[in-house]
Amino acid sequence: MPKQLKRKLRTYQTSLGFYDQAVAAPSMKAALEAWGASSNLFHQGVARESDDPDVVAATMAKPGVVLKRPVGSDGPFAESAELPTALADAENKPKRKPKPGKRAARTAHKPSRKRDDQEARKSAAAFEKEERRREAERRKEDAARAKERARRDKAVAAAEAALDEARQEHAARTEEIEAARAALDERAEAERSRWDKQRTKLAEAVRRARA
Repeated sequence: MPKQLKRKLRTYQTSLGFYDQAVAAPSMKAALEAWGASSNLFHQGVARESDDPDVVAATMAKPGVVLKRPVGSDGPFAESAELPTALADAENKPKRKPKPGKRAARTAHKPSRKRDDQEARKSAAAFEKEERRREAERRKEDAARAKERARRDKAVAAAEAALDEARQEHAARTEEIEAARAALDERAEAERSRWDKQRTKLAEAVRRARA
C-alpha cells in the first residue's frame, strides 16, 4: 500500500459550483485530486478540513468517494444530490455546527488504539480501492477520446485525399480541354486562310467573266 494511504484519513470539505463536496482522504493533495480541482482550494480559502461528526461519518463510510449536497444546505452528504431550488436562500442559511452532545459522546467513548489502527487501515484500503476505480474510469475516458480523435483524423485524411484526387482530375480535364481548344483555334485559323485565298481567286474569276 502506498505510504500516503498508511496515514489516517481525514475529512475535507469545499464548495464547487452548485454543491458542497466532502471526501475522506489521507491528505489535502489527495482531496484536491478527488475533487478534480485544478488549483489549491485550501490556499484560496474555499476548502478546509471538517470535524462535523455527521460529515465525517458519511465520508468515512465511503473513503475516496466524493459526496455532495446542494450548496449552502445543511442536509446529509450523498454520492448524488439534486440542484438547489433557491440558491439565494440557500446561501443565506447558516452552516450547520457540530452538535456538542455527539462530539462529547465521541470523546467519551474513544476507541482503543488497536481498534483505531484497524479502522484506519480499513479506511485506507477503501480509499485506495476508490482511487483505482477513479483512475480506471479516467483511463477509459482517455481511451475513448483517443479513439474518437483517431476516427476523426481518419475521416479528415480520407476527405482531404478525395479533395486532392478531384483537384488532380479537374486539372487533367482542364488541360485536355485547353489542348482541344488550341487545336480548334489552329484549325479555324487554317480554314480562314484557305477561305481567304479561295474567295480572292473566285472573285477574280467573276471579275474576268464580267469583263
